[in-house]
Amino acid sequence: MPRPTCPRRITHQPPSDYFKPAGIPLRDLQEIELAADEMEAIRLADAEDLYHTEAARRMRVSRQTFDRIVRRARQKIAQALAGGQALKILRPLKME
Repeated sequence: MPRPTCPRRITHQPPSDYFKPAGIPLRDLQEIELAADEMEAIRLADAEDLYHTEAARRMRVSRQTFDRIVRRARQKIAQALAGGQALKILRPLKME
């Protein structure tokens, strides 16, 4: 049985839940789910251009955990962009 996930600090709620290719109805697309912690990690690392050490501290996780979250998020985003799929951003259970 896997170890339970440690709580992550998420302070930002994106303005939309979906990103999809223009001109194709959502019902015709496959969805890739981006977890709230993955979205927060991408925001901190790429949009705010923080070092991973500082971003991990803000999310209250270790740097290694932060690196894994960012890597997983970037892989999902690349898969959605390259494959013409919709990206569904999941809402966090609890925000700080």
